[in-house]
Amino acid sequence: MSRTVLITGATGTVSTALMSALEGADVDLRALVREGSRADGPREQGAEVFVGDLDDARSLQPAFEGVQDVWLLTPNGPRAPENNMNAVWAARQAGVERVVRLSAVGAAHDAPNRSGRLHALSDRETERCGMRWTILRPLWFMQNLLNEAGDISATGAFSLNMASARLSMIDVRDIAECAARVLLDDPDHHHGQTYTLTGPRSLTFDEVAGQLGLALGRPVTYLPVSDDAKRRTLLGYGVPRWIVDMVEEYAQAYASGWGDFTTDTVADLLGRPPRDIADFARDHAAAFASADDR
Repeated sequence: MSRTVLITGATGTVSTALMSALEGADVDLRALVREGSRADGPREQGAEVFVGDLDDARSLQPAFEGVQDVWLLTPNGPRAPENNMNAVWAARQAGVERVVRLSAVGAAHDAPNRSGRLHALSDRETERCGMRWTILRPLWFMQNLLNEAGDISATGAFSLNMASARLSMIDVRDIAECAARVLLDDPDHHHGQTYTLTGPRSLTFDEVAGQLGLALGRPVTYLPVSDDAKRRTLLGYGVPRWIVDMVEEYAQAYASGWGDFTTDTVADLLGRPPRDIADFARDHAAAFASADDR
């Protein structure tokens, strides 16, 4: 009998990739979106769409009724623990059997960033929710590099406040496939597990630039900038101050070596190694290409 899986954060990068990873599987997909105007994408991926807001627990019950498995992704922000609480409450009320939660690498009460500390609160609540649970803690997404695509296309360079950080960044597609593996396995198989997901090797951003350059057939340069310079750029783009602060805290942690490690978890779950930065660069070369490259 097919299980019904509810995807929260359904228009986000990881959840969109997860729905693709579940394509063809014997599950009934549901998607939770905040606004009906954003329903087309999940619907095109075969999901039944419900409108609800994790800020408002009263709006969630219709989406959760009749669901066996919840993919729980909360927005980054100071209300993240409240959003998680509302989703867990709705899941419990609806008789959901399993919650698979997307957390963040290094989530702990003493994490060097507010996002990690907030994730730790939600992880602890999920562990005590009374349902089966699994938590995924991925490292820095390769897809974050797509935020630099405009600069790379125009100038052949990108700027981050990561100094000479070395980190084992991971392709979002691997996160999604790990989540799909957990959701498709027997609910007891991964119960009580917290999986830290990384890429296959630690990289500097100079090495990332080199791989992007190989994929494009022209040089790409990484230009380290100060925290203040990156802050001004992000605020200039209208990024909320809380998010700017969070990004800065992560950058400082990574620059101190916080992300310089790997795990075998992706390989253990998927039976293959995680995608390398060379795979990401090749598969997304068109996003970084200039007019001259086309």
